[in-house]
Amino acid sequence: MLKKYRKKNKLSQEELAEEIGISTRHLQRLEQDEEKTRVSTFKRIVKTLNIPDDEIIKFIRK
Repeated sequence: MLKKYRKKNKLSQEELAEEIGISTRHLQRLEQDEEKTRVSTFKRIVKTLNIPDDEIIKFIRK
């Protein structure tokens, strides 16, 4: 889901990582579902990428 919305917003991994204050490697791991993150970081990602609520719920439930 994160990669889909990052690309929809025409952001590179580096650009998004810098904008939300995490490392590019951490973002890569999040996109590959290899790692979890803090709620505060997740909120920044959701806000930056304008991810709809229904998508967030699907992501959390998986």
